[in-house]
Amino acid sequence: MGGIRLSPLRLFLMVLSVALGSTLIGGDDSTESTWFLRIKSELVDPNGALDNWSRKSHICSWYGLTCSHDQADVVGLNLSGSGLSGFISPEFWHLVSLGTLDLSSNFLTGSIPSELGKLQNLRTLLLYSNSLSGKIPEEIGLLKKLQVLRIGDNMLSGEITPSIGNLTELRVLGLAYCQFDGGMPLSIGNLKFLVSVDLQKNNLNGLLPEEIHGCANLEYFAASNNRLEGAIPASLGNVKSLKIVNLANNSFSGSIPVELGRLSNLKYLNLLGNELSGEIPSELNQLVQLEKLDLSMNKIVGTISLFNSQLKNLQTLVLSDNDLAGSVPNNFCLNNSNLQQLFIARNNLSGKFPTELLKCTSLQQLDLSDNNFEGDLPSSLQELQNLTDLLLNNNSFSGNLPPEIGNISKLENLYLFDNFIMGRIPPEIGKLQKLRSIYLYDNQMSGLMPRELTNCTSLTTIDFFGNHLTGNIPETIGELKNLILLQLRQNELSGPIPPSLGYCQSLQILALADNKLTGTLPPTFRFLSELYTVTLYNNSFEGPLPASLFLLKSLKIINFSHNRFSGSISPRLGSNLLTVVDLTNNSFSGPIPANLAMSKNLTRIRFAQNHLNGRIPHEFGELTELNFIDLSFNNFTGEVAPELACCEKLQHLLLNNNQLSGRIPSWLGDLEELGELDFSSNNFRGNIPSEFGRCTNLLKLSLQNNNLSGKIPEEIGNLTSLNVLDLQRNNLSGSIPTAIQECKKLFELRLSENLLTGTIPPEIGKLTELQVILDLSNNFLSGQITSSLGNLMKLEILNLSSNHLQGQVPSSLAKLTSLHSLNLSKNDLQGQLPSTCSEFPLSSFAGNNKLCGPPLLSCLYSKRPEKKKISNAAAAFIIVAIVSTSALICFILIYIMMRMWCNLTRLSISTSDGKGSDQERIREEETWAVYDHEEKKRTGK
Repeated sequence: MGGIRLSPLRLFLMVLSVALGSTLIGGDDSTESTWFLRIKSELVDPNGALDNWSRKSHICSWYGLTCSHDQADVVGLNLSGSGLSGFISPEFWHLVSLGTLDLSSNFLTGSIPSELGKLQNLRTLLLYSNSLSGKIPEEIGLLKKLQVLRIGDNMLSGEITPSIGNLTELRVLGLAYCQFDGGMPLSIGNLKFLVSVDLQKNNLNGLLPEEIHGCANLEYFAASNNRLEGAIPASLGNVKSLKIVNLANNSFSGSIPVELGRLSNLKYLNLLGNELSGEIPSELNQLVQLEKLDLSMNKIVGTISLFNSQLKNLQTLVLSDNDLAGSVPNNFCLNNSNLQQLFIARNNLSGKFPTELLKCTSLQQLDLSDNNFEGDLPSSLQELQNLTDLLLNNNSFSGNLPPEIGNISKLENLYLFDNFIMGRIPPEIGKLQKLRSIYLYDNQMSGLMPRELTNCTSLTTIDFFGNHLTGNIPETIGELKNLILLQLRQNELSGPIPPSLGYCQSLQILALADNKLTGTLPPTFRFLSELYTVTLYNNSFEGPLPASLFLLKSLKIINFSHNRFSGSISPRLGSNLLTVVDLTNNSFSGPIPANLAMSKNLTRIRFAQNHLNGRIPHEFGELTELNFIDLSFNNFTGEVAPELACCEKLQHLLLNNNQLSGRIPSWLGDLEELGELDFSSNNFRGNIPSEFGRCTNLLKLSLQNNNLSGKIPEEIGNLTSLNVLDLQRNNLSGSIPTAIQECKKLFELRLSENLLTGTIPPEIGKLTELQVILDLSNNFLSGQITSSLGNLMKLEILNLSSNHLQGQVPSSLAKLTSLHSLNLSKNDLQGQLPSTCSEFPLSSFAGNNKLCGPPLLSCLYSKRPEKKKISNAAAAFIIVAIVSTSALICFILIYIMMRMWCNLTRLSISTSDGKGSDQERIREEETWAVYDHEEKKRTGK
């Protein structure tokens, strides 16, 4: 065929057209630019990425577009990361030449238009990292040439459409980080060219389909963080090309399939966080390419049956959080091991420290924590020269910390807490120049803190809590410029805080509580600008607080309680971050500074047991985050500041043992979160506000030892959470309200020393949780003791003394088997006591004259019939008769005694030598003659 001949004019016009850059591709009838401009109209482009999309320029020069070699068609659109928002236009379906569509990493919303299914030439579709919603359109399955589909990291939901199984050319499927649910489509097995599947972080459920083995070329398979369940299919072992399998954090159960041992190309296997059981299959030792294996957080039992001697490429082995037992196998390691991380924490492994691991000289991280290992730590630990992290905490290791540990020169983190390690901290620890964290807490270590420790200038964390360390904190502590946490609580340290501590300017947490430290706070405290927690309680610090303390802008928690600090509390500005100030049990005096209220985030103020005085600052009402105020045992006066009503989050308000006066404010009833209210031992007067009934979260209400009067309000029954009610030693009157029966969680009820009248309401018997005490003593209660008290089976102390109770002691009290103190004294009770009362002393019943039975007198004795009364005359006759009879008996007795005396005298004379005997006998006879004469005259004989 001959060539087409063009006239010179026609040829010139064609060249001019190309030179000027036509806005249409493929001739004047092309409309692609029109469709692209329509697509642009539905997008928001704050960064101006599409500014050159205009008919003024050639379409192939537009941002993000790729044309074919002959510039006849647009074959690619890449607008990834352009900051676009808006919708994906359905007009895309007109761009039938597109092979690549990439709108990833933007802010697009709306759904994926089903019209995209008409792009028959599309090979790559990338819509990931947007805010798309809705379902995957079924029409996606029409894209027969599609090889890469990545639409994850969106808000897509619903089931994964089975039509995906029609994408037989697909190589990459990325659906991770969405909200897909339902099961994995069985049709996924049709995708024989599939290389990568990422389904992580969805809500997929059901079984992992056996059809997965149809993906014969699959190398990467990740379905972690879903709700897949059932057994891991054995057919997964037939996908020989697999290199990475991640099924972590699902609900797979059953045993680990032995077929996984066939995956000879596998480098990464992660099954953590499932419910797998059984033993570790020894077939996993055949995975010679394996580099990382994670079986942690399952229910695997048996022993460790994996051997680094076979898994020569293994770098990371994680078996933590299972039920493995026994010890580490003797042949676990080879000298040429590549193992770098070994984590077998939180199992039931036992025995001595596994010295077999010392052959794994490549180890960088070793975690044996939370097992049952015991015995001494071997000095040969120093052979692990590459070790950076050694975690042996929560075992039963004992003996001393070997000095050779100082030779592990790369060690950064040493965790030995919660063991039985004794002895001193070896000075050789100071050789660990890279050491960042050392945790030795909850052991039995003693001796001094070695000065050499401060050579470890990389240290950020020191935690020696709960040991027996003595002596001073090293003076050179200030050398640790990077120190963030210094925890020395519960030791026996003494001496002052070294001034150099102020040079640890990175320090955030300082915990020196529960020691024997003394002295004042050093002025260098002002340099601790990062400090946010300082706890010094239970020491013997003294002197005033440094004025600079409250200038530290990062302070959140101050606890200096139980020391000997004195002087005034005088914050100048106050930290805006301050949440807790506890100065309990010191010797602070003077008023509370009002500018403490400048710390607007305060949640706890505890100044109890000091010598503070003045009024409670009304500025505290500005502290709307307060939930705990304890100003008890001070000398505060005046009324409760009404501004405290603004502290709506208050849960604990303790103002007891002060000299506060006035009425108890009714606005307390508006503090709905109030759980503890203690106004006891003050000078409050007036009624108990009925508004208390609105404090339905109240657990403790203590108003004892005031001058309160009036009745106990019925609204007290609304306090259904109340555990303690103490109203004793007031002037309350009226009866005990029956509504108290609604306080069913009461375990302590004290109403003694008031002016209460009426009977003990039987409804009290419904308070079956009463345990500590029921004290109604020293009132004017009358009537009988209600038998319902026998329902208080947990009660330990019952005091009803000093009332006007009558009648019998109910037998139901015999059921109070927990009772160890009973006081019914000073009442008008009568009758027989229940048998169980015999266990209590007499004083428990004193002042009830008509009571009987053990431990009192027998009721049989007390019930003998009374003798009839006789007249006065009869009584006088009886008295005369008794007196006469008594006199007669006396004379007779005297007579008998005299005769006996005479006989004895005669006997004495007859045995004597006769001198003076006649005169004595005559005198005796005259005496008896007179007696006989008087006797005859009296008797008339």
